[in-house]
Amino acid sequence: MQENNKNISPQTDDEIDLIQLAKTLWNGRRTVIKTTLIFMALGLFIALFSAKEYTATTTMVPQSSDGSSSMGGSLSGLAAMAGINLGGSTGSDIPPTLYPKVLSSIPFQKELMQTSLTIEGQEKQITFADYYLEVKKPGLLGYIKKYSIGLPGLLIKAIKGEPDKTDSQELEDGGLLSISEDEKQLIEILNAQLSIEVNDKDGYVSLSARMPEARAAAQLAKKAQELLQEAITNFKIKKAQEQLAFVEGRYAENEIIYNAAQDKLARFRDQNKNMSSAVAQTQLERLQSDFSMASSVYTELAKQLETQKIQVKEDTPVFTIIEPVSVPIEKSKPKRPMILIIWTFLGGIVGVGMVFGKEFLASIKEQWNTKSEKEDI
Repeated sequence: MQENNKNISPQTDDEIDLIQLAKTLWNGRRTVIKTTLIFMALGLFIALFSAKEYTATTTMVPQSSDGSSSMGGSLSGLAAMAGINLGGSTGSDIPPTLYPKVLSSIPFQKELMQTSLTIEGQEKQITFADYYLEVKKPGLLGYIKKYSIGLPGLLIKAIKGEPDKTDSQELEDGGLLSISEDEKQLIEILNAQLSIEVNDKDGYVSLSARMPEARAAAQLAKKAQELLQEAITNFKIKKAQEQLAFVEGRYAENEIIYNAAQDKLARFRDQNKNMSSAVAQTQLERLQSDFSMASSVYTELAKQLETQKIQVKEDTPVFTIIEPVSVPIEKSKPKRPMILIIWTFLGGIVGVGMVFGKEFLASIKEQWNTKSEKEDI
């Protein structure tokens, strides 16, 4: 009989605990409801006054050096028919995993700042830099954040004084890169609004741009895509272009020498048609030898010039655009229903935590008072 009572007692204790918890929660229901309503109001405020944002996306597949067999094969065949031997690729690829580094580099972002955007209310297109420095004003939440969370930063900046605005162009001419305070702010905005995703498994790259207006988001994404492709292409064909420029220079020099030797030989033949002296014959042979040498060098350089032109074409990477940039129709932010649900749920959790926290503190206080009374006795 006693054993049965022992087995039943834990279940009874558990039931009592659950009932006590439910009773505590019921007694504190007003606190839970008030807290939930306050958080719901905050969520509604944030949802209504959050700035609109549109996202434009493009997806492309960069072609690697190994994947250029179709174009490279045809060009190599044509070159072989012309007696030109194309060697291996002289360029080197930027792996897609480094595309984010290219996107966040200072030269890339400084060029991206000059993207022309179509902004509602503006008579003509303005640059990204002018939009954020002169046109766009922060919303209500922006002002609240600036003068609450950002207040220490404003005070520190006021104490330090206005920083010197360095002439970045002057430093760039000296081989150095420099950014001004305004450019630093614009770079921070670009880093927040541009994102790139590299899928190594499937081999595609997705580039996204976010802006307060739909058409401006599409224009920024398109410009970023073009600049990224240009940067990768320039890196890939840099060596081939340098070799092409060198061969073009030598070809131009030897073309002058070849034409001069040809003209000199022709004039000598015209002036010595009826002469058969040994001196004239020796001079003619010398001129013919010079012309043959110049012709041989000129012909070889012409072949090398065509070789390098073909090499530049072969090294130029190809980007297959799977999803072109389009003007977004729907806003990507704010998602008002989701914001309201999250804040309401958070308010309920905070309210329940406050009720049980208050109960826990009361029990600790009661135990402390009981212990103090026993020590006094």
